[in-house]
Amino acid sequence: MSIFEYNGSALVAMVGKNCFAIASDRRLGVQLQTIATDFQRIYRIHDKVFIGLSGLATDSQTLYQRLVFRHKLYQLREERDMKPETFASLVSAILYEKRFGPYFCQPVIAGLGDDDKPFICTMDSIGAKELAKDFVVAGTASESLYGACEAMFKPDMEPEELFETISQALISSVDRDCLSGWGGHVYVVTPTEVTEKILKGRMD
Repeated sequence: MSIFEYNGSALVAMVGKNCFAIASDRRLGVQLQTIATDFQRIYRIHDKVFIGLSGLATDSQTLYQRLVFRHKLYQLREERDMKPETFASLVSAILYEKRFGPYFCQPVIAGLGDDDKPFICTMDSIGAKELAKDFVVAGTASESLYGACEAMFKPDMEPEELFETISQALISSVDRDCLSGWGGHVYVVTPTEVTEKILKGRMD
């Protein structure tokens, strides 16, 4: 078993019309044994930038703490929040710094940039970015997430429809992966508000 699959995870981010959604499962396991069913994988950097960290849970939490520290330094120096593109470059640089003993994480970054244009990207454990215009996925359920998102995604969705689409994609995908599941956690972010919802899924 790969170290990336040790705790299990499912992450997906999707763009809509001047909005985006990011969703994850809630299971924390040690291989096939479930340890917690309310684990947080998505973190708020500020109101318009969120990061989801799949992979090894301990490394995810360590990396998140480093990112919060670096973002606070940026806020003090620049007196503004980071744009999503800038934040993605920061994450990439931090991961590449540790390329010889990497954080075993695969981040998914989603944010609203200038003119409230949604930005999403993912990267591997050494910071090689992959940008997308529609959706990005990560984690042990990524293969089934690709299929579900490919089938369900359509451009310029309003926030309500985007929430339905990403929720259905997540729930149906984690059912096909035994290392992730136990419900879902969804954020839908528009220029004016952030909506957080917990999904109930199969509890097995």
